[in-house]
Amino acid sequence: MLTSEQIQKYYDDGYLVVENAIEAAELTDLLGEIQSWIDESKTHTEAWGATLDGRARFDVDPKDHSADNPSLRRVTSPTEISDKFSDMALKSTMSEMAGDLIGGNGTRFHHSKVNAKLPNTSTTVKWHQDFPFTPHTNDDMLTALLMIGEVTLENGPLLVVPGSHKEELFSHWEDGKFVGKVSNEVESEKCQQFVPCIGKPGSICFMHSRLLHSSGPNKSDLPRYLFISVYNAEDAHALSPNPLPSKHEGELVTGVASGKVRLTENNIQLPEVPDGASFFTQQEMAAAAMG
Repeated sequence: MLTSEQIQKYYDDGYLVVENAIEAAELTDLLGEIQSWIDESKTHTEAWGATLDGRARFDVDPKDHSADNPSLRRVTSPTEISDKFSDMALKSTMSEMAGDLIGGNGTRFHHSKVNAKLPNTSTTVKWHQDFPFTPHTNDDMLTALLMIGEVTLENGPLLVVPGSHKEELFSHWEDGKFVGKVSNEVESEKCQQFVPCIGKPGSICFMHSRLLHSSGPNKSDLPRYLFISVYNAEDAHALSPNPLPSKHEGELVTGVASGKVRLTENNIQLPEVPDGASFFTQQEMAAAAMG
C-alpha cells in the first residue's frame, strides 16, 4: 500500500500524511453517520449512551454545547454501532497501510473513536503522547487519523513535533494524579517546533504512539471530523486496561497470529482509566486544579 520512501519518512519523523487514501463515497457514508449523531446530540445536555464499561459513548463539551450550538466532541468505539466505521477500521486501505507501517508478523486493532470539533467551539487537546495511555510490551503502535472533511490551519488540526517519537516517554502524572498531558516544562522545552497535519477529505495522518502532539480550538465555520483508529503490533500485549474498550479489541487486521510476546525496554508509570466519557475530562481537571 505504501512506498518504501513513505515508510522511511514515518520512521524518521514519527508521522506520515497520505492524501487521497479513501474514496469519496466511503467518506460520504461516514459523514452521514456523524451528522446523525450530531443531530441526536441536540436533544442532550450532557454525555449519553453507554460503552462496554458503562461510560458514556457520546461526549459533549460542557462549555459550549447547546441545541443551537452543538458541541459533540467524542464518539467512543463507533465500530460497535456502525458497520461503516467497523469496515473502515478493520478491513480497509487504512488498516492495510497501518500494517505496512507497523511491519512484523501482523497488526491488531486496539480501539477507535471519532473526535469532532464543530464550528467555533473551544475544545482543545493538550500536549501528550499516546503510549502512556495504552502501554504495551512493545511500542510498535500507531494512531491513524482519517480526515472526514477538510482539515485546515483554522479548524483545530493535529499539531505534531517531528522526531519526538525518538525521545523519552514523558510523565503524564502531576501531584500523584494521572492528568493525561506532559508538564508545562516539557511543553516549553520540547513542543515549540511543531507542524500542523492538514489535508483534504480522505487524507490519513499516521502517527507513532510516542509522538508528542496536541490540537487547538476550531476558530472557523468549517467542522473538523477525525476518525481515529489505534493499531498495535500482533506481538504487543497490553499492560493496562484499554481506556476505550471495544468488542473489536485484538482483532487481527493484517498478517498472522504468532502466539508470541515481544518485549522492548520502556520505563513508564501506568495510567488511570478515566472516569468520564473521555480523557478530555482528565486534562480539564488538571487545568482547573492549576487555575
